[in-house]
Amino acid sequence: MNTKYLMAATALFLGLLGVALLFIPQELASYFQMEDSSVLALQLMGGMYFAFAMLNWMYKANTIGGIYGRPVALANFTHFFIGALTLIKIVMLSDHSISMLLACLSYCVFASAFAYLLFFKKDIK
Repeated sequence: MNTKYLMAATALFLGLLGVALLFIPQELASYFQMEDSSVLALQLMGGMYFAFAMLNWMYKANTIGGIYGRPVALANFTHFFIGALTLIKIVMLSDHSISMLLACLSYCVFASAFAYLLFFKKDIK
């Protein structure tokens, strides 16, 4: 598995989420029927997503295996796995929009890809 494409895809996905949360948090809060006081939290989350996107983009040319690359793969797996579990719960328990279904599917795909890299692939390039 060539991890360059996986890292680039996650960087673009997280970067788009981060930019959206940074620059249009009021609109997203009203779309998801959140309180106005959550705008600051959405912007902070956008900063975190954008930083994670930059990490993945800068690391896309490096080997994911070994002592230096494994923490990046583990951080990505942890983020996407917890996000997938949370989004699955939201989708199953409430009325959901197509955007929630797409986010859930994206998180599940990325969590599965990083799980494969961490637990089944020994020499990752």
